[in-house]
Amino acid sequence: MDLSFARLLTLLELLQVYRQLNAADIAERLEVSPRTVRRYVTGLQDMGIPVEADRGPAGGYRLRRGFKLPPLMLTNDEALVMVIGLLAAQRLGLSASGSAIQGALAKLDRLLPDTQRAQVQAMQDFVRLGLEPVSRDHANAETILAMTSAARDETSIRLGYRSASGDVTQRIVDPYGVAFQSGHWYVVSWDHLRDAIRTFRLDRVLTMDVTNETFQHPEHFDVIEHIQRAIRELQYDIRCEVLLDLTPAEARTRVSPTDGTVEAAAGGTLLRFGADDLEWAASYLVRLGCDLVVLQPTALRVEMRKMAARFRAAARRPQRETN
Repeated sequence: MDLSFARLLTLLELLQVYRQLNAADIAERLEVSPRTVRRYVTGLQDMGIPVEADRGPAGGYRLRRGFKLPPLMLTNDEALVMVIGLLAAQRLGLSASGSAIQGALAKLDRLLPDTQRAQVQAMQDFVRLGLEPVSRDHANAETILAMTSAARDETSIRLGYRSASGDVTQRIVDPYGVAFQSGHWYVVSWDHLRDAIRTFRLDRVLTMDVTNETFQHPEHFDVIEHIQRAIRELQYDIRCEVLLDLTPAEARTRVSPTDGTVEAAAGGTLLRFGADDLEWAASYLVRLGCDLVVLQPTALRVEMRKMAARFRAAARRPQRETN
């Protein structure tokens, strides 16, 4: 049944405001024909809304006495977005347990009409997300809410923070924004202790108190770009430069912003990235799936030749016979 969802909701609002309306009154208010009104009434009934019809000259349509409309009405697209959002929140480490997610889904189920509830439950049971789960580190929802509120209000925060080495420090920060990147939640802030912009993992925040101090956001500051650059510029023992036989646009679809930088160069695209060991760097380049020339370091060329030799040997190896 192809019906305007907006008009269905309008009809529902009319039936809540007025005790009873006949088809002519509804048709006039919705700017449709009386025949279309009957289709809309049927549409509401199919959604589980108890619309009753009284026959006769004084008849009309009304909601069943005592019926309380659930405060939530969603289109199918809206319901799907909400379910996927909740499932994604769990996969992205917004809760250490599934209780918050399941509680939100249960409330969603309770507030929906019967027919749509069944559809949403089917989404929960059969929609799967191919997101890498965050199994070790979880962001506290209260921390994210407090951080984003402080960023909005331009209010400084006093943090108790545990570093990767386990050291705990107290510091005042001016939060610029929160972002999820590479399996972790971060806040980018001006750190008064270091007198510089710093990125903090939210799962390492131990205590947090809003202060009375205020600050001003820097203009045109991109939180996610800063985090990607910070991850990309970690101190690696090996710095690599490789000429890819790709356009810059093609290279950006294969190289994550946290892996390295790409820029146009004569004969292709120049990729710069860091690595802790040569074998990983060689494997990474193989996964890019394109022709390339290693510019530096020379030792990476040697590692690529070793890897190529292993591949050639594997290709020549006879297939095992099976019984």
